[in-house]
Amino acid sequence: MLLVSDAVRAAGLGAGKSELGGQRVTVRGGRVTLPDGTLAGSVLTLDQALRGALAAGVPLPEASAMLAAVPAASLGLTDRGRLAPGLRADLVVLGADFAVEEVYVAGQPVLERS
Repeated sequence: MLLVSDAVRAAGLGAGKSELGGQRVTVRGGRVTLPDGTLAGSVLTLDQALRGALAAGVPLPEASAMLAAVPAASLGLTDRGRLAPGLRADLVVLGADFAVEEVYVAGQPVLERS
């Protein structure tokens, strides 16, 4: 099993109007819809997916693999999805509450919260 998200760029911005691929969308209750009510995505982020898996009783090592190793392997990406010498070193540092604190891509920081 793997965890994925179809989050749109409005993720983290709260309820309201946004844009997706040139179309106006509305964010409400974790759903993103077009003006006619068609579902256009969600605002679920992967740290939220992790917290949900943990709340459902999935142990942290398994939930972590469901977010990184399993998706990478399913896409045939052998240079990421786990930490080992010679791999890309894409990683997310989470706090005690499992919220994102830092993000690294290819070993370089792209987000550091103080």
